Amino acid sequence: MSIFRELTEGLPRQAPGSAAATMRALGLIRGLPDQPRILDVGCGPGAQTIDLARATNGWLVAVDIRQRFLDELTERAAAAGVLPQVTTINTSMFDMDFADASFDLIWSEGAIYIEGFAAGLAAWRRFLKPGGWLVVSELTWMVPDPPAAAAEYWARNYPGMGSVERNCQLVAEAGYVSMDGFVLPVQDWWNNYYEPAERRVEELREKYAGDADTLAMLDETSREHDLFRAYHEAYGYVFYVMRKPAG
Repeated sequence: MSIFRELTEGLPRQAPGSAAATMRALGLIRGLPDQPRILDVGCGPGAQTIDLARATNGWLVAVDIRQRFLDELTERAAAAGVLPQVTTINTSMFDMDFADASFDLIWSEGAIYIEGFAAGLAAWRRFLKPGGWLVVSELTWMVPDPPAAAAEYWARNYPGMGSVERNCQLVAEAGYVSMDGFVLPVQDWWNNYYEPAERRVEELREKYAGDADTLAMLDETSREHDLFRAYHEAYGYVFYVMRKPAG
């Protein structure tokens, strides 16, 4: 098993988030049908997929490139009693080939960065029915001049990271309306994401105590956690809620 797989598999989430945040974002949507068709892009192990299935009584298509995450989602959905509502598809978000106007709602927590914020907004729009909704969470600068250490780190790891103002401009340029959203609470980074990841890092440090290359990778993971601990006021995840025009 690769060190990346060992770092990520079996964790509650693959990005900051919580059931409360998912429900808050869902609450900003109006006019969904009684059983909406929902596409969850980059679903990971599917915590939000299950929350959406329970809350909407909808039919969900969950897409991820890693089969192990889809297997975890299947296990969790079965335990939650929503498995009949969930279809998993192992494919890249770049290769999605759904029919135009297939979904009432497209959801993506912490994954649109893979395609790029602007590119994802543009590419996924055709899958929405007229009047359909798109909800994404995206890593975002909260201040105009972020601290040098944070700016340098994210320039290397996510050079496309934008401000709230810039991302809202991109939403409008992509042809969406009814923009709304909120900043993810700091505890949603720690409770279900960084704290479990930190415990995993410590386990792997013991396992690979003599492997300098692996320890260096683990140090880089810890650096990300330390940066957010120090500079969480400078950046965070933002939920962006938008609608494809009905006309």
